[in-house]
Amino acid sequence: MTTQPLTVDGAATREAFEHALATHQQVPGQFFMARLLGLDLAYTEDTCTITFEVKDFMLNPQSTLHGGIVALVMDVSMGHLLNQIDGPCATLEMKTQYLAAVRPGPARVVGQVLRRGRSVSFLESRFYDANGQLAAFATSTWKLLGAREAR
Repeated sequence: MTTQPLTVDGAATREAFEHALATHQQVPGQFFMARLLGLDLAYTEDTCTITFEVKDFMLNPQSTLHGGIVALVMDVSMGHLLNQIDGPCATLEMKTQYLAAVRPGPARVVGQVLRRGRSVSFLESRFYDANGQLAAFATSTWKLLGAREAR
């Protein structure tokens, strides 16, 4: 079985790159990769939801979303949520499980805290495809980079 090679829309990809280059800031939600991928972040008290459009330049040779981008967006959903709650933090470890391929179209990723500690916290993220089906999930351990007041 042969498949047609993926054709990337060069003009749209250049436009996305130029937009990211011109508008990024080194702050949560506006760093270069978030701008390049078109991530839209929304917070509640205990979640960070990211929505974005899976585009052709994000695909692997099988014409599905590259697993590295899946992992990156889940990492962002967890890290930005914890940063919103407790301040600067860093990923200590992350386990990602891929359940289904993600095709071009809208995607939604939801990060949430499982347990908060004084210096280490545990989070999870779920990645949903355009049909609302769970396509991947991740669990992670985070180091808080600033001292947090005792509760």
